[in-house]
Amino acid sequence: MDEGGTDFAVVVYREDDTWQCAMLGSRATEGLESLLAALRQQPSEGETIGLVSMQDDYFVAMRLTGDTVRALLSDATAAEESELAREVLDGLDLPVGDSEDFDEVQPAGDLALFADLGMDAMELGALCDDLDLYPDEMLASIAARLGFADSFKRAVDTVPG
Repeated sequence: MDEGGTDFAVVVYREDDTWQCAMLGSRATEGLESLLAALRQQPSEGETIGLVSMQDDYFVAMRLTGDTVRALLSDATAAEESELAREVLDGLDLPVGDSEDFDEVQPAGDLALFADLGMDAMELGALCDDLDLYPDEMLASIAARLGFADSFKRAVDTVPG
């Protein structure tokens, strides 16, 4: 999507009681505030979900309901090299650790992000721990579990390259 390392950024929302997905512009991932602004611009029946795949390395999942923002960073060690990941950790009031502090991939944030939609914290945590999957595959799995796989695939298939 851009040279800064974004694979894609998708906004997910409900319209006429149906999940819809649309690509966000590359500017949406320039930082946390840009991402939140882009997600808030989407009219929705209730809440908005943002799914961002970065550098084939990690993903960010966000859920906005009114003024409430919930977030999950799939790998906290990404904050060492990625401004967006660092800003997400800051937004979660979590320290940016040194990768030497972690023996393995560690998700950070709200693992119960989608629990009320049918994907509990243990399932989401296990998905983040699966080192055989790329972030886009993890996000596709989330989309399938939450019931918007087709719309998600159509949106992501518009990404060039």
